[in-house]
Amino acid sequence: MLQAVVRHGGFAQAAAAIHKSQSTINHAVHKLQNQLGLKLLEVIGRKAQLTTAGELMLRRASQLLDQAGQLEDIAESLAQGTEAQINIAVDEVYPYRQLAEALQVFSETYPGTRIQLFETVLSGGSEMLQAAAVDLLIAGEIPGGFLGEPLMQAEFIAVAHRDHPLHQRRGRLNLQDLQQHRQVVVRDSARGPRTDAGWLGAEQRWTVSHVATSVDMVRRGMGFAWLPHNRVAHYLKRGDLRELPLEQGSRRYTTLYLTYADQDRAGPATIYLGSLLAATDQ
Repeated sequence: MLQAVVRHGGFAQAAAAIHKSQSTINHAVHKLQNQLGLKLLEVIGRKAQLTTAGELMLRRASQLLDQAGQLEDIAESLAQGTEAQINIAVDEVYPYRQLAEALQVFSETYPGTRIQLFETVLSGGSEMLQAAAVDLLIAGEIPGGFLGEPLMQAEFIAVAHRDHPLHQRRGRLNLQDLQQHRQVVVRDSARGPRTDAGWLGAEQRWTVSHVATSVDMVRRGMGFAWLPHNRVAHYLKRGDLRELPLEQGSRRYTTLYLTYADQDRAGPATIYLGSLLAATDQ
C-alpha cells in the first residue's frame, strides 16, 4: 500500500489503483510507520512523498515485494493445475536458436514454471525418457513404447578445415582416404549401452562430449567430422570449413522427433511447451 501511494502520488489515487478504500490505505501506512518507529511519508502540497528513511526502506523492500508477487503468480498457476517444473531432454543436433525462441515465449506465458534442460547426444535422451526422468524429449529416435511427432530433418555434412590434407587430394575421397586421418566423434550421452554413430573405424578417433567442441576442433584443423549443417553453415559460407568431396555419403540425414513421457497426463504448461517446439520454424 505504501508503494502504491508513492507510485500514484497520493492516498486517493492509490485507493483507485489497487481497489482499496482510502481509509484502509491510510490506516495501513500509519500502522506501518508506528511499527517501524519511522516517518515514511510526508505531504508536500497535495502530493504524498517519501521521506529519506521511507526511500531507503521502500528501496530495500522492493525485492521482497517482487518476490511476493511471484509467489502469488505461482500459487495461482498451481491452483489451476500448472506444473511447477518441466524436465526436457534435447539432442544437441536440434538448432539452439529455435529452442531458445520457444523457451523464451514459454517463459512469458508460464513465468512460474521452472525448466530443467538436459542437452543430450544420440540415445542419451531416450534413456532419460524411459527412466521417467524427463517430460519431453527431442531426439533422433522414438524409444520403444512411446509415440513421437516428427519435428524436422537434421542434415550432417562431412567437413574439414580448408587447409586440411584431405582437401589437397585430387578427385573424390573414399573410405580408405578418410581412415588415414583423425575423425572427431561426439560421444553418446547415454549411461547404458552407447552408439558409435558415424565412426568409420579410423585409428585416430577423438571422442568429445559436445557438438560445440567437435565444431571447434574441426575449425582448428584437428580432424574431420560429420557436423550439423545448422552449426557450420556460417563457417562454410565464410570459407573456414569446406565440405569433403566424398564418393558417397558426404551428407547424412536424420529425423528429430518430439516425444511426450505421457501426453494424456501432461499438464497445460508441458502441452504448451510441446506445441511451441512443434510450431517452431524449421
